[in-house]
Amino acid sequence: MARKRRSSAAESLKRQKDGEESLSQVEEPDSDRSLIAIFVIFFILIPAVSIVVYKVKFADRVIQTETSIRHRGIVKTNISFQEILTEHSKASENSTTRHYDYPVLAYITPWNSKGYDMAKMFNSKFTHLSPVWYDLKSQGSGLVLEGRHNADKGWIQELRSRGNALILPRFVLKAIPSEMLKKKKLREKAISLIVTECREMEYDGIVFESWSRWAAYGVLQDPDKRKMALQFVKQLGEALHSTNSPRNNQQHMQFMYVVGPPRSEKLQMYDFGPEDLQFLKDSVDGFSLMTYDFSNPQNPGPNAPVKWIDLTLKLLLGSSNNIDSTLARKVLLGINFYGNDFVISGDSGGGGAITGRDYLTLLQKHKPTWHWDKESGEHLFMYRDNKNIKHAVFYPTLMSILLRLENARLWGIGISIWEIGQGLDYFFDLLAFW
Repeated sequence: MARKRRSSAAESLKRQKDGEESLSQVEEPDSDRSLIAIFVIFFILIPAVSIVVYKVKFADRVIQTETSIRHRGIVKTNISFQEILTEHSKASENSTTRHYDYPVLAYITPWNSKGYDMAKMFNSKFTHLSPVWYDLKSQGSGLVLEGRHNADKGWIQELRSRGNALILPRFVLKAIPSEMLKKKKLREKAISLIVTECREMEYDGIVFESWSRWAAYGVLQDPDKRKMALQFVKQLGEALHSTNSPRNNQQHMQFMYVVGPPRSEKLQMYDFGPEDLQFLKDSVDGFSLMTYDFSNPQNPGPNAPVKWIDLTLKLLLGSSNNIDSTLARKVLLGINFYGNDFVISGDSGGGGAITGRDYLTLLQKHKPTWHWDKESGEHLFMYRDNKNIKHAVFYPTLMSILLRLENARLWGIGISIWEIGQGLDYFFDLLAFW
């Protein structure tokens, strides 16, 4: 076939040459010359110029795609501390790319200021940004909303100039549940305080957290109190949905609700279950599912085993092959950008959460060997401190994060990240090229 193509091409060139020789013997009329000039301009010169402009304008972008995190070959189970120390700060400049069609919520905390910078740099990779700013507390016989001093209007303005991510500050309910839920005036006051704050500060809505506190106070174990609690969440969502967004009068404020995962294969009274999801689905735009903190210093281990994540999703949504796609889209799988450093020798145990900065310090000091745990889908390493006490460190890696992102895609759900000030820079590349 190749020989035939070359032969055909040669014959074509010969015919073209013969044609050119015969044409040269004939005087060209002016109209033909004009047509030839137009042909040259439109079909040769303009495309050539366009190619040059494209290469000049987008050269860097093409290079960045070619040298993306996947092309660098560092998303794998067999990793080393040297590789992490070398690569972790090399986040792609292509910070506006986003290929995931489902919601991506990112939390930012005042105590990890790096998160504010990451939110600005990678704004367009998120659909929602939630700075952790507000607490709703009991005060005497009433309520008080605290946290406006945390709000940074300049930061919000800069975020909005860089992208379209919605700003939904987190509000935590710390008021005494038995008082607030029983009294209609207090419930209405709570809703009024929140909606008024959103209007005055021009937020796009809120992320609301109350479930864990209600569980701790025994509210969810009591059928009547549980019903009142769910009704309050529904009323809050309806109030926000009846309020226009400050940036678009055609859209209402959004409402995300934080829920904890079950701790066993069978739902308990205090767990958030499928019936609760159905009851709130029309009033809530997204459910931020805290699928992390599976282990603790008293029971050290992985932060979020993949089997546990799948169990949680099955309890809420049913089988991944037969789910309500509209409802699933509202569920946001929690992904941790922090890790844990557990003490595993001695009598008492100990240790706790670590950020990216702590983690890099451990790598530099101990130069550990990584192990991939297939069961949990997480990396870990061991080291001994200066007192010869043994530690186990579980911290997210590119491979462990990608595994959870792909799991979210399989279920057709969104993700929520706790929190972006605690991770490593190149984690954000996974959101761009995922």
